[in-house]
Amino acid sequence: MATRSRQRTRRRAPAAEEGAIRISAKNLGGLALPGCCRRCFYLKLHNRFTGPWQVFPGIFSSIDSFTKNVAHAYFDRHGCAPPWLADLGDVTGYVEPPHYSRFQLVDEHYGVRLTGAPDGILVRAGGGHVIVDYKTARFTAHQDELLPMYQVQLNVYAMIAEACRIRPVTDLALVYMEPLTDRCTNDAACRKNGFRMDFGAHVLPVARDPELVNPLLEQVREIYRLTSPPPAADGCKDCAILVRLLSLVSAR
Repeated sequence: MATRSRQRTRRRAPAAEEGAIRISAKNLGGLALPGCCRRCFYLKLHNRFTGPWQVFPGIFSSIDSFTKNVAHAYFDRHGCAPPWLADLGDVTGYVEPPHYSRFQLVDEHYGVRLTGAPDGILVRAGGGHVIVDYKTARFTAHQDELLPMYQVQLNVYAMIAEACRIRPVTDLALVYMEPLTDRCTNDAACRKNGFRMDFGAHVLPVARDPELVNPLLEQVREIYRLTSPPPAADGCKDCAILVRLLSLVSAR
């Protein structure tokens, strides 16, 4: 009964609704990373996850967007997934992901507004949906360390999608687009105004596990309500930098 009641408190957020703590699926997933510093999370949460010196190269977003366009164009022409998505199985089409302003969910139990923007929502022959997130990166041990964050991110996307009546969501997957940068031995990569770089796909299924989300929402509410930042995690480099910056300011 408790689970059923909790589900009733989750609904799509009207655009004008205010008051809930706003957090993206990916930022919520950051709490699931081993060694996550609650002090850093507190500061980010109260500063809407913005901060100084944040520079994220736009080229990665451009490549992810291009990947989505290539996949959708292939579906339009052939009615099936491109060969590099064959590991997803019987996928026959796609749903254009809603704009982030409409792809939202308020969990009234915790008072948290979950937001996001999935890269792809693909449709199975039987009517189920596969939510994919494209990552322009090599699949390495470092990427594997980030897997807990991505698991939460995709599971939140699934919750929001079903609240937005894109249902059922049956599968989740990360699609790593790895640059193929081996030394070229011919002129195939050369173009008149530049060069061409190929990418190879690595599909990593992610388990659907809604139970990952509730404990993190509880932590968000708990951290948000603190009247001062909690202690730093042992060895947190960002907190050490912050201490040095504050000492420099106070010394002037």
